[in-house]
Order: sequence, then C-alpha cells, then structure tokens
Amino acid sequence: QVQLVESGGGLVQPGGSLRISCEAFGLDLNFYATAWFRQAPGEEREGVSCICSVGNGNATHYADSVKGRFTIARDFAENTVYLQMSNLKPEDTGVYYCATRPWECLELRPSEYDFWAQGTQVTVSS
Repeated sequence: QVQLVESGGGLVQPGGSLRISCEAFGLDLNFYATAWFRQAPGEEREGVSCICSVGNGNATHYADSVKGRFTIARDFAENTVYLQMSNLKPEDTGVYYCATRPWECLELRPSEYDFWAQGTQVTVSS
C-alpha cells in the first residue's frame, strides 16, 4: 500500500520560515518524482515544486512565485521529501500537499501525479 504522510504545517509570521515533510510508505523515492502543491480555499490547486532523480543527482523545479524562497530536498535514509520555506508571504497561505508520480517531474500539474498526501495547513499571517 502506498501512503504519504505529511507533517510540519502551522502558523508563521510574514518573513518567517517553515519546513514541511512528506514521508513515503510503500514506494521508493529513488524511482519517483515528488512534488508539492498548495491550495487556498475556493482556489485551484497550484504546483509549487518538484524533485526527481537524473543520473546520480537530482533535478528540481520551482514555480516562479517561490523561486529563491523555497527549497525542496530528499532524505533517502528516511524516504522523506522536505520543503523548506523561507521569507514567507501571506499569499503562501494554503493547504500544502505532497504527491508522487513515477520518474520525472514533468510539469507541475495535479493531473500528472498519482499518489497524494492528506495535506498540511500553512498559514502566513501577523
């Protein structure tokens, strides 16, 4: 059985930082791309970042809105993907979901991803 378990969401002030985690069960992240999406109430789900394996290294992708502020990384020993979020803005608020698909990240579109976590709330507010 495949399961993605998220943790680390919460409330943070503008300009602050937060790290959220996605631990995978039932699949090996060496063979999967893992992405982060976010969704505000009443809004469409938006792609944030993705990481995948290329050769012996990683490829990463970021939405323009988070470039320079967010960093995605993998810990293979823990089979976990992290999203480090810095210089957070109120518009970063939403439910963050991690999701996986085999191999490459491709485009950050929800329809391209097969397995989804429950989601974790990130609120950026004073």
